[in-house]
Amino acid sequence: MIKIYHNPRCTKSRQGLAVVEASGKEFEVIKYLDTSLSTEQLNEIINILDIKPIELVRKNEAIWKSDYKGKDLTDAQIVAAMSENPKLIERPIVILDKNGVIGRPTELINELLEK
Repeated sequence: MIKIYHNPRCTKSRQGLAVVEASGKEFEVIKYLDTSLSTEQLNEIINILDIKPIELVRKNEAIWKSDYKGKDLTDAQIVAAMSENPKLIERPIVILDKNGVIGRPTELINELLEK
């Protein structure tokens, strides 16, 4: 089943959800701002995406700039920061089985769903 980690207030996330809905496939929406993701969940997503934790961070968020930018953080500290501050998580994230993408641009979601 498809999982989309979604922020309804984000235009790109809404566009990503529209792509998933248009696929006609069964999916689950996870509103990660309502229910924070654990470090274990984030690490699983990062492994599926095959990226470094810093690549999942929204570096223009005010909390990143004020609390984390310029600091020498370990991967574990970055994941903990995202767990504690879910606004820092890039969106939308779409997972299908053991594959996934950050849906920016939304064409990446189409490519994933065609697999």
